[in-house]
Amino acid sequence: MSKYQHIKEEAYQANMQLPELNLVLFTFGNVSAVDRKEGVFAIKPSGVPYPELSPDAMVIVDFDGNTVEGSLRPSSDTKTHAVLYKNWEDIGGIVHTHSTHATAWAQAQCAVPIFGTTHADHLTVDIPCAPPMDDKMIKGNYEYETGFQIIDHFNSLKLSYKEVEMILVGNHAPFTWGKTAAKAVYNSAVLESVAEMALLTRQINPMTPRLKQALIQKHFERKHGPDSYYGQS
Repeated sequence: MSKYQHIKEEAYQANMQLPELNLVLFTFGNVSAVDRKEGVFAIKPSGVPYPELSPDAMVIVDFDGNTVEGSLRPSSDTKTHAVLYKNWEDIGGIVHTHSTHATAWAQAQCAVPIFGTTHADHLTVDIPCAPPMDDKMIKGNYEYETGFQIIDHFNSLKLSYKEVEMILVGNHAPFTWGKTAAKAVYNSAVLESVAEMALLTRQINPMTPRLKQALIQKHFERKHGPDSYYGQS
């Protein structure tokens, strides 16, 4: 048995959630799970349909994007995952999808406004949208540069990747992350749901204001604050 079997299993289970949650069509997405001690992550192989996946099909890659174990080619987004793992040391899983509503906001090059309490249950800010990359970056090492486009946008907004675990990449699609691959999938599902709600809100009333600050703080802190009381202790 591979010494990386634990992250192969974690990545496989997380990848299989994407079609179950209607976050992917055909092969439009990938999840990875990291082993920090070994300095590697497991990721979905490129272009393989979800019904054909297995834990052993997951590819083991290092933080420079080199294949360490596996006979299949890793996801075409592998270098983006590698850049994020290498630079953001507290994430354990990453998800990339082309889910419909989140991707629509990315294609529109718009952050998702915080309109309601569902959004505020998870974030206190708009879901950021990084601008499209310039031509030099696109023509260069594209997937590698995508990772830095995400990091640079977080830095420009002074956002913490530990507090905001999702982003849209302009003209492209969403990326999410979390302490585990399962949490990253959860964040991807939340992002898609909030993006759909925001689109419908804008359609119903194009002049809808952002949620007022008192409600943002109340809903976020009741789940995540020092005196949180949502759920079971």
